[in-house]
Amino acid sequence: MQTVQVAEFKSDFSSIIDKVQNLGETFVIEYGKKHKKVAMLVPYKEEKRQRVFGIYEGQAVIPDDFDEEDEEINAMFYGDHQ
Repeated sequence: MQTVQVAEFKSDFSSIIDKVQNLGETFVIEYGKKHKKVAMLVPYKEEKRQRVFGIYEGQAVIPDDFDEEDEEINAMFYGDHQ
């Protein structure tokens, strides 16, 4: 873990971001004459969750007439053109 002052962080922003991203380094950012620690810059680690196929199997029911046309619904969408 490295410590960096705000002024140095501002001037070397790109190189610091590069070190965080590519080398996994962590930086503590200090502010003012008393070197008060105000923030920490750490690498972002994306959580990759494994998908489970069929997790909802049996929880949904699709009726047999699901894709059959209905005259009333057709009339609502297309009007009474027959």
